[in-house]
Amino acid sequence: MSDQSPGRPLEVAWFSALCDDDYEFLGVPDPALRSSWLHCRDIVVSADRHGFDNVLLPSGYGLGVDNTTFAAAVAPATEQIRLLLAIRMGELVAPQVVRQVASLQQIAEGRLAVNIISSDVPGEKLDSEPRYRRSTELMFVIRELLDGRAVDFHGDFVDLTLDPPRIVEEIAGGPPFYFGGLSPAARECAARGADVFLMWPDLPEKVAEVKADMDARAAGFGRSLKYGWRSHVIVRETEDEARAAARRLVSRLDAVEGAVIRARSLDSLSAGVNRQAELREGADDEGYVSRHLWTGVGRARSGAGAAIVGDPDQVRDTILDLAVVGMDAFVLSGYPHAVECELFARYVLPELDHAKLDVSTTPVAV
Repeated sequence: MSDQSPGRPLEVAWFSALCDDDYEFLGVPDPALRSSWLHCRDIVVSADRHGFDNVLLPSGYGLGVDNTTFAAAVAPATEQIRLLLAIRMGELVAPQVVRQVASLQQIAEGRLAVNIISSDVPGEKLDSEPRYRRSTELMFVIRELLDGRAVDFHGDFVDLTLDPPRIVEEIAGGPPFYFGGLSPAARECAARGADVFLMWPDLPEKVAEVKADMDARAAGFGRSLKYGWRSHVIVRETEDEARAAARRLVSRLDAVEGAVIRARSLDSLSAGVNRQAELREGADDEGYVSRHLWTGVGRARSGAGAAIVGDPDQVRDTILDLAVVGMDAFVLSGYPHAVECELFARYVLPELDHAKLDVSTTPVAV
């Protein structure tokens, strides 16, 4: 078990399944779990009631419902949870993003955060390096305007001379930017403009390696970053029950259908997705790359492709050990999302609530 002592608080977030990513059996569509206003609202309201700090509202073109519209509707139905709104850079022009984000910040009474996605625009294909340069330019302009500063910016993708809209006077600055990506271009983009660098599941030594690189990159721009971990979770009363739940989740998965699901995402060929594939290839016969990190969920998912699996103490300690490596925020999910949200809230969240760590004295379990 990881010892706790005075230090930094952890942020624990859940996931809203807005992009048709909810299953009882992975890869087997269930009409009752299809993304809709009512289904996804119930997940967010449940996460709010259980005391999660944040909830990720993902964005996709061909799947699910529009997350910006959803955020505006669900904010008044929640009390304390923050809304982590995914925004795909390039799909909207910067002035429109600024007005939308400022309006949502007002509706949510300051409980908004933004997950920057540097994805291809639907119907367009742009190489990785210019795509991240576009995101860097947009992030800068959007942040300047949200913080109430006029912009006079002339880049390769953004050419704009503009004062901020009046509504930004009514919010207390722009929301924090979360951002993830493993390629050199993605890391440079994050170092220049992100506040929280999100990582997909990996081994602790790899997580520490990426963090060290990002610390150095951010310092080169006179900045510092916080860090987040995005994964799935399967927690049951015993480890055997948790592993049985993992086996059940993929028990009806067809390999061809899984490949189709993985290919749906606009970022299905990214460096991060490739790293998730490497983890699956290096796992044991049941998909475990380490005792409590199971890669089976990545057989039918393009993004975060692994789950923390175990009993309540094991899941808690895995999270705390990752916090020691430097993770400040945990964006978690599970299948079905409403069911696993309740299980995690019952078994693990109370022990993580307001958890604080002294990273100089807490051991790391690898």
